[in-house]
Amino acid sequence: MGLSFLIHRPTKIVLVGLNYKAHAKELNMPLPPEPIIFMKPVTALIGPCECIVYPSQATRVDYEAELAIVMKAVCKDIEPKDVMAHIEGFTCLNDVTARDIQKRDVQWTRAKSFDSFCPVGPEIVKAIDPNNLAIRSFLNGELKQDSNTAEFIFTVEELVSFISHVMTLMPGDIIATGTPGGIGAMHRGDTIEVTIEGIGTLRNYVG
Repeated sequence: MGLSFLIHRPTKIVLVGLNYKAHAKELNMPLPPEPIIFMKPVTALIGPCECIVYPSQATRVDYEAELAIVMKAVCKDIEPKDVMAHIEGFTCLNDVTARDIQKRDVQWTRAKSFDSFCPVGPEIVKAIDPNNLAIRSFLNGELKQDSNTAEFIFTVEELVSFISHVMTLMPGDIIATGTPGGIGAMHRGDTIEVTIEGIGTLRNYVG
């Protein structure tokens, strides 16, 4: 299927760290007073049923199930109440992370940016409440993450507004909203699925 469901090619992928209390707890990190943002290059994007390439530099590669926002219109310095008018819709995203590299580097760029480390899909859905959706991940059919976006520390509206006060968001840009607790390692030959209520399942293979 690839990325044909994306209406616009994104200019950037902005991600949010520690947006669920359970994930902050499992990483032994304090709750953030404001959103922690970082970025992946667009070269990390792959679509449904495509292969996540396990880099030779890494010894541990993790899955992170996330709800992703796809932007519809240019926006800068918008308020939370105006956010939804600027959103094309929502999809599933897997924030694949080389955890051992993340720990060595301290900052997150290399660990998050390998080619194929940002699967998205299977489609963009608009008519859902993004702040109240069941979100799960399955590794080889076994449930690993099981939460709800109602557990967000910062809502979709708060996140987009915050990011728009940092950088101009363009049509097609992707914002990932953070992962719940339950992250873990993947291995070559594994199948990883991210399932979000009202959107569907993003399935990828590790090679």
